[in-house]
Amino acid sequence: MAKFLNTSATNYFLEELIKDAKDRLILISPYLKINDRVKELLADKNRLKIDVRMVYGKSELQPAEISWLREQTYIRTSFCKNLHAKCYLNEELCIITSLNLYEFSQVNNNEMGILIRRSEDSELYRDAYEEASRIIRISEEVRISMERVDTATEQKPEEQEEAGTEEGDAGGKLTTSKLARKLGLKTAALTDQLLENGHLELKSGKPHLTDKGKQAGGEFRMSPRFGAYFLWPETFAV
Repeated sequence: MAKFLNTSATNYFLEELIKDAKDRLILISPYLKINDRVKELLADKNRLKIDVRMVYGKSELQPAEISWLREQTYIRTSFCKNLHAKCYLNEELCIITSLNLYEFSQVNNNEMGILIRRSEDSELYRDAYEEASRIIRISEEVRISMERVDTATEQKPEEQEEAGTEEGDAGGKLTTSKLARKLGLKTAALTDQLLENGHLELKSGKPHLTDKGKQAGGEFRMSPRFGAYFLWPETFAV
């Protein structure tokens, strides 16, 4: 039977849910803003090579989150447009709640939630797990170490910054996302081709520019606001 959770109980069981994950962990929350306690718990799951999927719906990633996530090899992130659900699951527990991850352990807000135990209510747990899986399937996996998600038609803040860079000292070069649009590809598809063709290579799970990529005109850039990205000549062909 599902258990009602007040604010303090939601915080407690969310921490227990993360700590007790043995095989998988799914965290769905609109805002990918993670406080230090959650980062500590997730970093431990990363060390244990637990499969962690995080789905978020707001593209305003902060430099601290970008930098931290780039170090977590076993934490995969996905962007889901119009996401408003907050749902957290491991292989045995599920919490559906009003609590965002960045509000974890805060005492200023009044939150509610329900706790579902797979052993006690397998059908309800399965329904929640299947919906969480569906959200993951319709989401676009984001390569945090490279670029932000390329989904909306309007210009995002990171695109504004990159556009300013390109118009300034980048000599007309394009970011991977802009080059992908020019070639009619998804950013992830172009990234895969760059890796396959040897213009990029993975080191400790993170993409790096190769000598071949440099010879082709590729450049690595680090934005103080949005993190790492790559620039390519407008005439670049894959």
